[in-house]
Amino acid sequence: MKGKIGVTSDNLFPIIKKFLYSDHDIFLREIISNAVDATQKLKTIASAGKYKGSVSDLKVSVSLNKEAKTITVSDNGIGMTSDEVEKFINQIAFSGANEFLEKYKDDANAIIGHFGLGFYSSFMVSEEVEIVTRSCQEDAKPVRWICDGSPEYVLEEAEKTEVGTDIIMHINSDSIEFLEENRITELLNKYCKFLPVPIVFGKKKEWKDGKYEDTGEDNQINEVIPAWVKKPVDLKEEDYKDFYHKLYPYGDEPLFHIHLNVDYPFNLTGILYFPKLKNNFEVQKNKIQLYCSQVFVTDSVEGIVPEFLTLLHGVLDSPDIPLNVSRSYLQSDSNVKKISGHITKKVADRLTEIFKENRTEFEEKWNDLKLFIEYGMLTDEKFHEKALKFYLFQNTDGKSFTWEEYENIIAVNQTDKDKKLVYLYSTNKDEQFSFIEAAKGKGYDVLLMNDVLATPLLNHFEQKFPEKHFVRVDADVVDKLIQKEGTKEDLLSLEEKNDLSPVFQAITPKDRGQFIIDFQDLGEDGLPMIVTQNEFMRRMKDMSKMQSGMSFYGDLPDSYNLVVNMGHPLIKRVIADKHGKLESELSISAKEISKFKAEKEALKKLKEGKKEEEVPQEEKDLLKETENKIAELEDQKRRKLEAFGASNDLAKQLVDLALLANNMLRGEALNNFVKRSVEIMK
Repeated sequence: MKGKIGVTSDNLFPIIKKFLYSDHDIFLREIISNAVDATQKLKTIASAGKYKGSVSDLKVSVSLNKEAKTITVSDNGIGMTSDEVEKFINQIAFSGANEFLEKYKDDANAIIGHFGLGFYSSFMVSEEVEIVTRSCQEDAKPVRWICDGSPEYVLEEAEKTEVGTDIIMHINSDSIEFLEENRITELLNKYCKFLPVPIVFGKKKEWKDGKYEDTGEDNQINEVIPAWVKKPVDLKEEDYKDFYHKLYPYGDEPLFHIHLNVDYPFNLTGILYFPKLKNNFEVQKNKIQLYCSQVFVTDSVEGIVPEFLTLLHGVLDSPDIPLNVSRSYLQSDSNVKKISGHITKKVADRLTEIFKENRTEFEEKWNDLKLFIEYGMLTDEKFHEKALKFYLFQNTDGKSFTWEEYENIIAVNQTDKDKKLVYLYSTNKDEQFSFIEAAKGKGYDVLLMNDVLATPLLNHFEQKFPEKHFVRVDADVVDKLIQKEGTKEDLLSLEEKNDLSPVFQAITPKDRGQFIIDFQDLGEDGLPMIVTQNEFMRRMKDMSKMQSGMSFYGDLPDSYNLVVNMGHPLIKRVIADKHGKLESELSISAKEISKFKAEKEALKKLKEGKKEEEVPQEEKDLLKETENKIAELEDQKRRKLEAFGASNDLAKQLVDLALLANNMLRGEALNNFVKRSVEIMK
């Protein structure tokens, strides 16, 4: 019998071949999945007493014939009659199929799995496909169906003694890679390693006489009852670890696991693992394998689980997620959204449970967990709310605190004049050691926040909790980290500060960024100089490294404050030295500058009440000349002060010490510092 496949368009096979070609290896998954369905159906009707034959050895076999260029998938399942072949294979356009094909012809993933097209994926790699099948119905005759990829087919009687179906694919010249045993083994391990029916590919091999030889034992490639389909009560901790290593043979030991087993309002099973996270998120992602009734679908689960949960490893299995739908469809599917929300809740509940049951273990594993938890708090509102119960702050002494515990500890001493709670933190205990010690000396506690997400997390916390403020411990001198009521009176006038700034400005390294000189009284016991960096600018520059949209801040030069301690004896020595060497010259300069400034003020008074065009040109020229003279004299004064600073070894030594304390002294500058130190000690 000859006929035409029931689709009105002749473009079915070109669509299949063209638009699905990038995923052409899924043909094997589709054909084997159909074969598994056939065995399951036979088991079902046998249990209902409608089939008297044996169902004790149901399996699916895959075989290669390189010479004939065929791949055959055989099952001993329910089989088909001639009428069923007509119905399920030939009439693939019952209602709306053509419209469906037209609508989704540009979306490869949306086509397969609808209207019986799973079988037709075989034509992606085949120039001809045969079906030889015998139904389990009594007195059913075996039939053979053959098609070369056009709408025409042949359906005829065949010879087949056993119930079941053989799909014989004659591989085309573009797909000969699939005639290699290693390639088929790879696909079977990818798509079929947990199918619920034994999948057999050849015989097991053993090493004999210098080569591998087939044994008489079937080579079953799958585990029919994987851990996630078992009940949690039937599994031990070692079983979960063993299953993890089956999924990831070279992975580290997981930290914790979550066994999902939901049957309402949707079906969802699976086991998710918390891996030890590295700083490279991209390496960690896409390790969750999605299955549908034990059939592998994808390991790209964005849209099925929230972004932060893509860092987890493991398996999800749900028949409520349709096979082979596009990712955009997944994101809008109501079941998928429910599943996503449920997984988030289960993960948060599990972490809460672990924290409450064994806080010591939780704290020990915190450094491996915190990136995952922080990522979740940044990207998922519901998870953020739950995570506040088990998120841990760690201070520089290695102690851990919950949000509530830590707030109670610092509330009295670290509340500023505006009633904001100030959280001090360090990103590097060694580099910021002196700042940490200074803060501790004031009775403050300092957190250690040194991971890749620290900066966005601090911004996130401040947005969520406006009454809390985070300040890095080196953002200012210790007395100004937490602004209290009342301030110290300045020891220096503005004019004195202006005279001293060029002295120290001349010594600051030009290749390290911009330095602003700040004069403060930190007392005799304080350091003579300290380098600090403004919290806002530093944090914005850190964020610019992570977010391309903030490149403006990244392009700005680094900006630092060089805090000069006016109360320190060594600074007083530098000032005294300046007075001794420059006082007479600076006094003359000051008198000249004052004289010209007085002339400038007198000229400006002459302009008062006059329009610009009413002022004589001679007065304008004289004012301009006076301003230029003032600028010239101030420049001469500044250069004298800079020359003094550049030649003052004590001043240079003090600046270098401050830079060294911040790990900012390197190369030639460090070498000069060492040499100068040796000379000073002679």
